[in-house]
Amino acid sequence: MKRIIAALLFAVSTIGVSAQEGAWSGELDYQGTKFLLVFNLNNDVTTIDSPSLGVNGLKAGKSFTPEGKICITIPQINASFEGVMIMNIIFGNYIQSGFSFPLTLKRVNRPQTPKGPFPYNTEEVTFQNGEFTFHGTLSVPQDYTAKTPVVLLVSGSGPQNRDEKMYEHNPFAVIADALARNGIASLRYDDRGYGDSTIPFFNYHTHDFKDDAPAGLSFLRKRFKKVGIIGHSEGGTIALMLAAEGKTDFIVSLAGMVVSGKETILWQNRVSLEASGLPKEVIDQSIGFINNVLDKAAEGKLESIDFSLAPDALKPLLQQSVKQLSMPYYQHILTVDVRPLLSQIKCPVLALNGTKDTQVNYQPNLEVIEKCITSPHQVIAMEGLNHLFQHCTTGSPKEYRQIEETFAPEAIQKILDWIGGINN
Repeated sequence: MKRIIAALLFAVSTIGVSAQEGAWSGELDYQGTKFLLVFNLNNDVTTIDSPSLGVNGLKAGKSFTPEGKICITIPQINASFEGVMIMNIIFGNYIQSGFSFPLTLKRVNRPQTPKGPFPYNTEEVTFQNGEFTFHGTLSVPQDYTAKTPVVLLVSGSGPQNRDEKMYEHNPFAVIADALARNGIASLRYDDRGYGDSTIPFFNYHTHDFKDDAPAGLSFLRKRFKKVGIIGHSEGGTIALMLAAEGKTDFIVSLAGMVVSGKETILWQNRVSLEASGLPKEVIDQSIGFINNVLDKAAEGKLESIDFSLAPDALKPLLQQSVKQLSMPYYQHILTVDVRPLLSQIKCPVLALNGTKDTQVNYQPNLEVIEKCITSPHQVIAMEGLNHLFQHCTTGSPKEYRQIEETFAPEAIQKILDWIGGINN
């Protein structure tokens, strides 16, 4: 019997060698404090993330023992993991600096990620804006014509791929799939410089990315008569800008920032500080200091910041944050404010924001759109959804990876119904 059990365990662990690709997560318990670790086990590159610690994309090595155990080494932090897969769970131990901790990894489940075969067609396409070539995926219903409505998907801040991939979620792929299944074409594309380390992404800013999108619109207008934009976060802001310039036939803003970048960042900081449980007087002092820092960043005078005015407990964090503000992208985002442009919009607008969004405050942004846009528009606060339009508990970005849902079905349905309604 022992030999049979041993043979069974060997067979199961060997299966893990060929079935381990993908994302796996588990909680590491260190003296009562739990840290979420995510192992991205891809054939070519293995990386480790820890949302709890703000770690993303830490490079690691991967190998297998003759018995089929998986071994992960993380030289940068002198750590390793060794485990065996049994019944689609990896049981093992995490070792760092001589200390060993049991760690169980389960496959990260993203049930909404589209899987073929698909009842529509896709094409790999490129379009050009100056020196930049953009690579994208065009999804079209099988019986599409020039009269089929089409949208350009514009991503949020940071270097994003065409699926707007984040924590194994692929929201733009999910949206494009739903659109194509319901008679709407779409083009999603990799951001300028995505995947090219020689291009200094954060030397560019919102208006640069805004100038990229019209190249995608022009590409689509060669084949379609009615072209719109679905923009998420910064992409929603860009959609509103381009609508004000008359470059699109309709837009959908998903968690788009309408009030200024400075107001948004101050609000984000207040939400974060309140969640940390700090006393009100410390929060107020911190927000006052951050307000002064943002003003100096916008003026390009970061060197004149007096850190003696910052709360002692937050000085190290604030000093680190100021380094980011030296980048052109962050200095520019402070001055972005589309409120003066809204009255110029003539095309139909749908604006969706989640009520638990802790990155873009839904209430003031939707209120401004409702008040200032005179063209046909619909403004909807999506109850219980976060910035990624997931059902959530707190709305904190720390939850994004832990949530299996990629994009709330009711939000997708709102988009489908609205686009279908304006194109009938």
